[in-house]
Amino acid sequence: MGAADAVPGVSGGTIAFISGIYEELISSISQVNFSLLKTLKNDGIKSVWEQVNGNFLLSLLIGILISFVSFMRLANYLLEHHPILIWSFFFGLVLASILYVAKQIKQWSFITIISTLLAVFLAYYITTLPSLANNDNPFFLFLAAAIAICAMILPGISGAFILVLLGAYKTLSTAFHDLNIKNILIFVAGAIIGLLSFSKLLKWLFKNHKNTTLAILTGFIIGSLNKIWPWKETLSTRVDSKGIETPVLQQSIFPEKFTELYQLDAQIGFAILLMSIGFFSIIILEKIGSNTNT
Repeated sequence: MGAADAVPGVSGGTIAFISGIYEELISSISQVNFSLLKTLKNDGIKSVWEQVNGNFLLSLLIGILISFVSFMRLANYLLEHHPILIWSFFFGLVLASILYVAKQIKQWSFITIISTLLAVFLAYYITTLPSLANNDNPFFLFLAAAIAICAMILPGISGAFILVLLGAYKTLSTAFHDLNIKNILIFVAGAIIGLLSFSKLLKWLFKNHKNTTLAILTGFIIGSLNKIWPWKETLSTRVDSKGIETPVLQQSIFPEKFTELYQLDAQIGFAILLMSIGFFSIIILEKIGSNTNT
């Protein structure tokens, strides 16, 4: 989940869903509330730990943080020097995720179909939005964290991509790279507030409208494919404060047009190979998750 969330376009929530821990994750997070203070007072810290499924959350959090921090630097390198290859891998990964999430829907109806289509349109529209200029204002970073963390636990919506759109991704990656404790703590505080609030809504939706919720998540994942399509045409750019030119708005194109526009190898063979590896990685992960749950 941490490695996925480090890449703008891939959702850690998708990985959680495929590995079979998604509903347990949402349920555990939603248990964190003010009633824990009463439990702590009456029954002690052991009861609090059991109520929030502490062992599960702690192991997951450690794994996410270690992978996120270590992979973000590698992700930045790969996105800069080998964008087609890394996007191809994640395209295959997300493509397989669609099949997995969709098959969880027990009954298709008019409502689930419409919900899926609306979610596809919304997710696709989000991927076409231009990113904002980088902003390192503390309040803005707090707000961006609260919004992005909600996306991070939604299959199909990339929290890292939301940070890019809001202009906070560079600030956050720099904070982790330079160990800027102030900005990291601001981000963590915003993420905690957003996560605790949104998890309660998700828990209620899974309990009362599971099929519709799964249909919406399926649509989100389908719509997000536009963002991670490997071949892009840059429509507009921006020069940041360090004088580096970065894309603001891009559109998906066919490999042939990519070669024609940029006079570069579209790397179709390697792209197909990595798509296949990503696709079958999810199939294997699903099998492991199924065996673990049984």
